[in-house]
Amino acid sequence: MQKKKRIYLDYAATAPVRKEVVKEMLPYFSDKFGNPSSLHSFGLEAKAAVSNARKTIADVINAEEDEIIFTSGGTESDNLAIKGVAYANKDKGNHIITSKIEHHAVLNTMKELEKEGFKVTYIPVDKYGQVNPKDVENAITDDTILISIMHANNEIGTIQPISQIGKIAKKNDVIFHTDAVQSFCHLPIDVDKFNVDLLSISSHKIGGPKGVGALYVRKGTRIKPLFHGGPHEFNKRAGTENVSGIVGFGKAAEIASKEMKKESVRLARLRDRLIKSVLSSIPGVRLNGHPKNRLPNNVNFGFIGVEGEALLLMLDSLGVAASTGSACSSHDLSPSHVLLALDPDPVKAHGSLRITLGHETKEEEIDYVIKILPGVVEKIRKITPRIEGVTTI
Repeated sequence: MQKKKRIYLDYAATAPVRKEVVKEMLPYFSDKFGNPSSLHSFGLEAKAAVSNARKTIADVINAEEDEIIFTSGGTESDNLAIKGVAYANKDKGNHIITSKIEHHAVLNTMKELEKEGFKVTYIPVDKYGQVNPKDVENAITDDTILISIMHANNEIGTIQPISQIGKIAKKNDVIFHTDAVQSFCHLPIDVDKFNVDLLSISSHKIGGPKGVGALYVRKGTRIKPLFHGGPHEFNKRAGTENVSGIVGFGKAAEIASKEMKKESVRLARLRDRLIKSVLSSIPGVRLNGHPKNRLPNNVNFGFIGVEGEALLLMLDSLGVAASTGSACSSHDLSPSHVLLALDPDPVKAHGSLRITLGHETKEEEIDYVIKILPGVVEKIRKITPRIEGVTTI
């Protein structure tokens, strides 16, 4: 019996843990199991491992070691950044600025703060999903205490003008946070050049384990902890550290950062080949996001007359794993808030396909997608009821 083809093209959701990372982690489950807060040799051994990982990650983004706070992942990092700053600085004001296309970890945190009396301005984006820095500047008031704009979008891959926004925040003495979960180790990051005060990252997007992330907190930034307990993570995040996970995160960051320049070129070449082929071979399709200023591993198409979920299921039956948007909302059948921000037409937002590449993606896998996708789209269109008035993009 022929083995079923299995092609994974959903790296924005998660990446397979690299073999080198697993090997690095294993001793910290058994032989080197100490608590980093303990003063004996077992504890000191664990503490040293955490410190080594902290230094590795700090070096990747040009930060200091004591500015890296380990968390359980990108969602916690976003919550700690946003709520932590809001609660610590509410004596200065209650106004926060963000964009309409942020990850739900940011947007839902904003909604919770609004219930508590904070005021949030949601900046619109252009047709490519980019924020205009002037809109951010115009939204600043005397009560503005935080700006949170993501570095690169998780659904459409569009890269934001973070350095420009950072300069605006700095000029107006407003704390600036960016969610860099999708861009970490895919794009160069320098916290000083970006003028950011807080930056969220995650392990499992770069070949590390799930359940661990980090938040960069610039020295002097006022932030209130969400957890209360011991003095862990420089008194900013109580709780015994996930040593094995942190070790894995550090190793993944070490590998991915060394490979980043070469790998970004390789993935961008595959990305552009896929985009060119699909746009030329399938009618009624558009590219969502910026045509050039996008993550090297991200492709997002919109197909007229095609339901995104049907497309995913058919591709999966042919051995290809992709998504319609964020993995965090994959069971929600409502249109993507990101795509609706680009174009308010819900019909167009429903027909999206996100393909994201990674370190194990091969050229022949992209060839296979290019080969089967036109037929899949045509088949779905034949069995899908036509929507009156929707014939073009």
